[in-house]
Amino acid sequence: MKEFINFAKEKLKVDWKLIMLYVVIYFTWGVCMNYFGSYMQIAKFTYWWQIITCYILYMVPISLLLRNLPFHAQYAYGLVAMGFLEFGGYAFRSSYAYPDNMLDKIFSPQNFGLGMALFFALYFPLGNWGVNKVYNMLFGKKTPS
Repeated sequence: MKEFINFAKEKLKVDWKLIMLYVVIYFTWGVCMNYFGSYMQIAKFTYWWQIITCYILYMVPISLLLRNLPFHAQYAYGLVAMGFLEFGGYAFRSSYAYPDNMLDKIFSPQNFGLGMALFFALYFPLGNWGVNKVYNMLFGKKTPS
């Protein structure tokens, strides 16, 4: 455990501009996805502030821990993280899945949470890639390792 804590401390020691960029991009991404899920009547957060707890307080630190890993490793670790998040969200009813939504019709209601975890695990490699591109564009340098 001590080894992981030391690893995490090193990975989380980053430029404050990078953290702010993650916060802005992930918050915007969360608002858009929550709106899209509501609009398409797939799923939504029960409360608006869950965008902050999920996308900023949960996903940003995980993204920072996973950045610079290969795509497949980010996806695999992200899948574990999103599996717990999706399971907890629907089990505690802090997330709402619309009944008979389009994903239920395609994959069945029994596979809804798994499908959501499989999809949202892509956020980690794609989010890290996107933040890196924006950081390079704004600050003209590669994100610090």
